[in-house]
Amino acid sequence: MLLFFCKAIACLPLPWVHRIGACFGWLSYLIDRKSNRIALANIRQSGLAADDAQAQQLVKTSRIEAGKAILETFFIWGSPSTKLLPLIQQVHGWAHVTEAQAQNKGLIFLTPHLGCFEITSIYYGEHAPITVLYRPPKLQWLSELVVNGREKGKVEMAPANASGVKKLLHALKAGQAIGILPDQIPRQGEGEWADFFGKPAYTMGLASKLVSKTDAVVIMAFGERLPAGLGFKIHLTRVDDINTPALLNQAIERQVMQCPAQYLWQYNRYKQRRYALHKLPADKQPGA
Repeated sequence: MLLFFCKAIACLPLPWVHRIGACFGWLSYLIDRKSNRIALANIRQSGLAADDAQAQQLVKTSRIEAGKAILETFFIWGSPSTKLLPLIQQVHGWAHVTEAQAQNKGLIFLTPHLGCFEITSIYYGEHAPITVLYRPPKLQWLSELVVNGREKGKVEMAPANASGVKKLLHALKAGQAIGILPDQIPRQGEGEWADFFGKPAYTMGLASKLVSKTDAVVIMAFGERLPAGLGFKIHLTRVDDINTPALLNQAIERQVMQCPAQYLWQYNRYKQRRYALHKLPADKQPGA
């Protein structure tokens, strides 16, 4: 059924996908109060809203954008590259890519939950090989849907486990590119506490370790969703230092500030992991 849904959504033009997604996001905003509370708390913590009224408005706007993101994901999974590539209207920062390729250096694309993060790897995969890390769903059939939907052009998926990390290292050492979602909460023992907009968040250490082992070039990437379903604008920004999770979070913050309405604020980035609490400073423990 989900595969049929992807194919059905892919038959629609992008403006219609975004209109339907906006309706879905609006409905979610009206019904899902828990996600609204998480989003509001995260926005207040970020300091990106001047006052509470602006914060409330940003919650509403971001929930609508999240609805668009869900529908456009199925649209992208069900569409061939030949339909998707013309939707990319502009690419800013491609010179960073050509410079790294000229030096035969590997590329690490860090794509936060901002805008359309599915479109960036598809664009790069039309030019050169890229291996993208993903967390496999528990259901096998769903995992196959995710992999088949994302592996377009020269895009190859790698599961978030030991074998997947080996694939990433192999790609980087071969001078190829990899893609990682840097603001996803890592599993036990795979992260450290570091401030994100001034509050400790359990943050992945993988990206920093890969840089230290391969001397790869790091590029923050996000696909800005243009209004009225006009397509996407890809932003590529080179980052010279993510040697610690704190520096990684600072780089993510700078990306979010460019387009805060399209960040997934309802994602609970500050979720307390019981296995990680012992690493959190005593003065920052819950209830301290």
